[in-house]
Amino acid sequence: MASLCGQPRKLSERLRVAQTSLYVLKLTVKFAFHYKSDAMKKSTFISLAICFLSPLVYAGTETYSGKELKQVAPQPCPEWYADNEFNVGLWGTYVFTGNEWRDDRYIESDHAWGGGVDAKYFFRRYFGIGIEGWVVDARREFEDVSGVEVFQFSTGHESRAVGSVLGTLTLRYPIHCTRFAPYVWAGGGAIFGGGQRERVHVTGGNLVLPVATTDHLGATTEAIGQLGAGLEIRFTPHIGWLSDFSWNVVNGRDNNFGMVRTGVNFAF
Repeated sequence: MASLCGQPRKLSERLRVAQTSLYVLKLTVKFAFHYKSDAMKKSTFISLAICFLSPLVYAGTETYSGKELKQVAPQPCPEWYADNEFNVGLWGTYVFTGNEWRDDRYIESDHAWGGGVDAKYFFRRYFGIGIEGWVVDARREFEDVSGVEVFQFSTGHESRAVGSVLGTLTLRYPIHCTRFAPYVWAGGGAIFGGGQRERVHVTGGNLVLPVATTDHLGATTEAIGQLGAGLEIRFTPHIGWLSDFSWNVVNGRDNNFGMVRTGVNFAF
């Protein structure tokens, strides 16, 4: 019989369908013995009936193969940012003053280019503490007054290295299953190399001819506050590219400036 019907598929059993199939099979057997026929024909007729009724016995809405199906767990997506890691960033920077450069009292330049480095340690994946340092080449313009009785006015230029060192606190949010991590940070420290001043002195008078001289005061160190936001993209779990913007406040609103940074970040 197995050779006539073939291997039945393994299906979920339905009780009502099975009962109906068995009832039809009983009627078929009675019908075969009711009419006289030889034993070979009866056996063949009954075998064919069972073969046709077998699919009804195993009928159902769910079909399975001979082997049991095993549910395979999906592969976890790669993690590009570790829960605890040490970061070192190397970047170039562009600085621009918040007002007219002639009114600025520290950088005293419309813009400046430079670079910097920062080191941060991230714990619990999202929070990092670190230190940042940068320096830019800021070219300033100044006036010089000199002469006896008749004063001479001249304009000079000088390039200075203006830099800063700050402590930082960073909040980072790595987006799950992606290479992207937006972040914000705040920092505070000191800025140095700027804030030069010129002071003109005029002496003499009455019987003494007036004499004008200009004193050039050196650089000063001021406190600085920093607030910024940016985005890091990881090429590998240990190498990424960062770009961000920060606003920096230095001893009053006349000295504020913006800073754009971009560069490579190494994670260990």
